[in-house]
Amino acid sequence: MARRPLIGITGPQRGALGPRISIDLGIRLAGGKPVHLRPRRPLPEALDGVVISGGHDIDPVLYAEESEVKGRYDQERDSFEVEVIRRALDESLPLLGICRGAQLLNVCRGGSLFQDLRERRVRTSQRRSLLPLKTLRVRPESRLRELLGRPALRINSLHNQSINRLGEGLRIAGEDLDGIVQAVEDPRANFVVGVQWHPEFLIYLARQRRLFRALVTASRG
Repeated sequence: MARRPLIGITGPQRGALGPRISIDLGIRLAGGKPVHLRPRRPLPEALDGVVISGGHDIDPVLYAEESEVKGRYDQERDSFEVEVIRRALDESLPLLGICRGAQLLNVCRGGSLFQDLRERRVRTSQRRSLLPLKTLRVRPESRLRELLGRPALRINSLHNQSINRLGEGLRIAGEDLDGIVQAVEDPRANFVVGVQWHPEFLIYLARQRRLFRALVTASRG
């Protein structure tokens, strides 16, 4: 029987039960063994891969900007997840960033964020939804295109911020119809991918499960 790689799932100290359970299920279905990571707990010595989950806005001080909106910041979580991302990158651990996780990955690589997307949405709705109501355009040269197997895919949308200046070593793998970045990846890494949508809430769709399967497969290495 193939070894079940240990996949860390980050989140806040309290709450976020829905995303945690959904990501946990995605990892288990893909053949991984999930372990939940919280800011006030020590990190396991041995991790094979990590998922940086979604949640509240990232404190803009991390990318040397002042707050432009009235955000809900969790500095304890920010510091903790920065530590996890840096460890994953230093140790070449496979990493999947979801929504805020993709944004924080970008910030850790020296990038920045748009703090409010309302004025940037022209062709796409301002509505937030768990349902796949928006269109992802996948860039043809990306690993994500190879993974998903389609040039376009329907995705959900729960975010009000997104990637602005791209972090070092990352490339855009997908955008929505307004050109807002929806996915980034590091082409040099075994598996470092950030997606702006929430695949854990679309786990009933086979192509969305491929993201978790790809992470687990890379983590077996």
